[in-house]
Amino acid sequence: MLNIIWPIFLIISIIFSFFSGNLKALNNSFFESTESAVKLCLTLLGTMCLWSGVMKIVSNTSLINKITKILSPFMKLLFPKMKKRDEAYEQISMNVVANILGLGNAATPLGLKAMETMQKENAQKDRLTDEMATLIVLNTASIQIIPTTVIAIRSSLCSNNPTIIIFPVWIATICAAIAGISAVKFFIKIGK
Repeated sequence: MLNIIWPIFLIISIIFSFFSGNLKALNNSFFESTESAVKLCLTLLGTMCLWSGVMKIVSNTSLINKITKILSPFMKLLFPKMKKRDEAYEQISMNVVANILGLGNAATPLGLKAMETMQKENAQKDRLTDEMATLIVLNTASIQIIPTTVIAIRSSLCSNNPTIIIFPVWIATICAAIAGISAVKFFIKIGK
C-alpha cells in the first residue's frame, strides 16, 4: 500500500510546486532531506553496531547467566512451561535485555532465534504455543529503560535535551507490556 501512497504524494507535490512556482524550493528540499537521511542512518548505524557488539559479547560470556538469574522471577511468571536450562529461555532473556536497553534492532534477531528454537520443540507446527504468543507480545511492547535508538535520533536532530523522553517511554512501554501480557494470559486461560 505504501508503494502506492508515497509515489502519489511525490507526484502531487511536484505538480503543485510546478504550478505554484516553488520548483526550486522543492528541489532544494529533496537534497536537504537526502543529506539529513544519510546523517541519521550513519548515527543509527554507529549506535546499532555498538550495542549489537555489546550484546554479542554478553551472550558469549558468563554475564548471560547472571542476567538470566536476575530476570528469572519475571521469566517464570511469563513463561511457566519453559525450563531454565532451555536454549530458548536464554535467547528470550537476551531479547528482553536488548529491548530494555532500547535496542530494537538487536532484539529482533534474538527474538527470531528464540521463535525458531521454540518452533523446533512445537508439536503443532501450524499453531503458536503459549510461550511463542507471550514472546511476540513482550517483544512488541518492548519495555525500555534506556531508549537508545530514540535518544540517538533526537540527538542527531540537534535536540536540546534528547534524554527528556526517558520517563514517558518508561510509562508507555510498561503500560503496553502490562496490557499486552494481561490480554495474552487471559486468552490463553479462556482458550483451554
